[in-house]
Amino acid sequence: MKLKMDIRGAVDAAVPTNIIAAKAAEVRANKVNWQSYLQGQMISAEDCEFIKKFEIARSEDKQAVLTKEGHQCAKTFLNLMAHISKEQTVQYILTLIDDTLQVKTRAEPGTGTISPSESSQYVQCVAGCLQLMLRVNEYRFAWVEADGVNCITAVLSNKCGFQLQYQMIFCVWLLAFSPQLCEQLRRYNVVPALSDILQESVKEKVTRIILAAFRNLLEKSAERETRQEYALAMIQCKVLKQLENLDQQKYDDEDITDDIKFLLERLGESVQDLSSFDEYSSELKSGRLEWSPVHKSEKFWRENAVRLNEKNYELLKILTRLLEVSDDPQVIAVAAHDVGEYVRHYPRGKRVIEQLGGKQLVMNHMHHEDQLVRYNALLAVQKLMVHNWYV
Repeated sequence: MKLKMDIRGAVDAAVPTNIIAAKAAEVRANKVNWQSYLQGQMISAEDCEFIKKFEIARSEDKQAVLTKEGHQCAKTFLNLMAHISKEQTVQYILTLIDDTLQVKTRAEPGTGTISPSESSQYVQCVAGCLQLMLRVNEYRFAWVEADGVNCITAVLSNKCGFQLQYQMIFCVWLLAFSPQLCEQLRRYNVVPALSDILQESVKEKVTRIILAAFRNLLEKSAERETRQEYALAMIQCKVLKQLENLDQQKYDDEDITDDIKFLLERLGESVQDLSSFDEYSSELKSGRLEWSPVHKSEKFWRENAVRLNEKNYELLKILTRLLEVSDDPQVIAVAAHDVGEYVRHYPRGKRVIEQLGGKQLVMNHMHHEDQLVRYNALLAVQKLMVHNWYV
């Protein structure tokens, strides 16, 4: 079906039009003085030596270099992109990366079309190159190791156009084919980012790739705990409701229908096993705190406050982090409230919160412009200050 054709289609999508091909030829002609970057300590001697050797190699020699030093090639390109900002040089590096991918994949010229905005052309071209690169399993690991997932989520959170959304989510879908990477992707807010787009998407191709990415996260993850965490994150982000709405529609592409059915079954099973603590943990990890019933439940805090200490205070660290970085008044207010309930129900909680820097963070919000934030911060500080305040 359509999704099964997307891997092959990615080749066409990544190949520039005649306009970009002409621009690429112009960029290639402007050779870079790598020695000057080395002398200015902007690049390492290792990267300088490799890039000089690589750019003068003939096409057949480049293939041999990639086979022998593929990891060094990827590392050098990433280092150059991270440390050089001059537009002309960046264009040269991107062109060299595109040429390299053509050598590695032996892609044939296609007829893909790209938006007439020049900057958009380059972004989509780079995204297309990434689609090609992540087809190779070893490159997926290198990309994640280089913190490339943050680049993807940053683009997706920046309200980009539907074509770029599709390309970035396509990359997530590719990454999720590797069970080991499914474990590592837990560190990133992939599910909330995709669920937001799914809720607003009017393009079937975008909906299709999001559903496929969700399915991979649930199906390819080797560990039961990981699968459950992804399922809970989807439930927390209201994906189940979106799936029920999508299930009422008709689709020509049977992949969409199959994925909807699979996800409904898996998430339905997870809902049955969902405890109040699972619900709280999932909500906290999503970073999207709401005044859901667990926050105000005396029974919940009495039974579960001590569980926030599990896994080296993982949930408490997330809670204090939200107090520090969130700019959403509701999230800050709920987080302050939860800190107060934790120290009220766990005898040694005040010391733990102080060690994590949470006490000062709560106090900082006592003068917040939002009244609800000020109120909950004040209550939390009172609970932090009162001696032996717990039940």
